[in-house]
Amino acid sequence: MPRPAVLSLALVLALTTGAAAQDPAYTLVIKDHQFQPAEIEMPAGQKIALTVRNNDSTPEEFESTELRREKVVAGGEEITVYIGPLKPGKYEFFGDFNPNTARGHIIAK
Repeated sequence: MPRPAVLSLALVLALTTGAAAQDPAYTLVIKDHQFQPAEIEMPAGQKIALTVRNNDSTPEEFESTELRREKVVAGGEEITVYIGPLKPGKYEFFGDFNPNTARGHIIAK
């Protein structure tokens, strides 16, 4: 029968390993048909989870030709977009429903 100390150590290692394996998280908000912040810095070479929260009442689309991502966010809803790992550089994204105002960049360093 395993000893309680061994089981506790195994549980701590499992929880720590799981937390370390999670992707870094970033949040992008759509408000008044604009992305806030308009620029997000992230580490190059690492996958990230980007939460896109639409605070407007109308839908918007997070789209990026360079990142090869395209996903609609309903009004008042949020989505998660996984990005990367990216090479160092600047990557444009925009809102397809409001392309003149909903624009931004991800900068991978």
